[in-house]
Amino acid sequence: MKYTGTDNFDHQQPARVGVLITNLGTPAAPTSKALRPYLKQFLSDPRVVEVPRLLWWFILNGIILNLRPRRSAKAYATVWTEQGSPLLVHTREQANQLAQALENIYGDDILVDFAMRYGEPSIDSVLQSMFDRGVRKLLVMPLYPQYSGPTTGSTFDALAADFSRRRWLPQLRFVGHYCDHPGYIAALAASIQNYRAEHGGADKLVFSYHGEPKRYLDQGDPYHCQCLKTTRLVAELLGLEEDQYTTCFQSRFGREEWLQPYTDETLKALPAEGVKSVQVICPGFSADCLETIEEIGVENRGYFMAAGGESFGYIPCLNSSSEHIEALAQLAAENLRGWLEKPARLFSQQGGNNGL
Repeated sequence: MKYTGTDNFDHQQPARVGVLITNLGTPAAPTSKALRPYLKQFLSDPRVVEVPRLLWWFILNGIILNLRPRRSAKAYATVWTEQGSPLLVHTREQANQLAQALENIYGDDILVDFAMRYGEPSIDSVLQSMFDRGVRKLLVMPLYPQYSGPTTGSTFDALAADFSRRRWLPQLRFVGHYCDHPGYIAALAASIQNYRAEHGGADKLVFSYHGEPKRYLDQGDPYHCQCLKTTRLVAELLGLEEDQYTTCFQSRFGREEWLQPYTDETLKALPAEGVKSVQVICPGFSADCLETIEEIGVENRGYFMAAGGESFGYIPCLNSSSEHIEALAQLAAENLRGWLEKPARLFSQQGGNNGL
């Protein structure tokens, strides 16, 4: 059978190495009209909702897409900025700063860009742009520190779908997770220390990760275990005792059991246990977004305070902090070995460098 895909290889073009960072995505605007296609793309992904397709088609198109866009638009409107959604703003800045960090190491041999799994800029369009600019070796770094099928796995699906339509394919490397990377752990610890240096401590440090159905864990998804590992490593680095922190999971949807304990129920219960002040950090989110700014900073803060809490602090995501950018640069450099090489002295010793 004759192949009819895209042949985008230019034999005369100098070859470059590309680094693509990705995140979940965002609607184009905080409106019901913009939310509908975004939610349809997101919730149509079989990695995100593992329900028989025909049944889910009727539920999604007959119920959810007629009700949820308006409600979600109101929530997005509370966090929207002049530059767009927080997730888009932060991810763009992460890409810009990572590009500068890697260009300082490798020069013009490397090209960095970003894409969203759902919405714009799409993975397909950014891949085409990178290949048009000479990328022949590609490192993809989904900014999900802990692997899960609905996030990291879905990103790989999108890459594979795009590649299936191309005659020429780049050499590919893919970062599946970095839940225990020393630079990432050090960046999280530094963010907590910096926050506490300004605001003081709290009775309890709450590590809140995005949830997923418990059956995903039962079927072999390592996400739950990797979240617990991240928490443990950060707590060890900070020298925390077990009663000074806890791990829980937010953003559950639907009626089935999700990973527990649930963040909202945990925060409602803590004041009765004598915990009057908490600080919450969301290590599974690389950039602040609706789920951190509104769900944690507003909704869950309300639960805690209404239950008798006296002080609630939200520790922002790593976003484009210098520690985070250095950690991402370290992670990229480790995965670029054999393609591009530069001396270890280019990295600082803060947070460790695994021999870089």
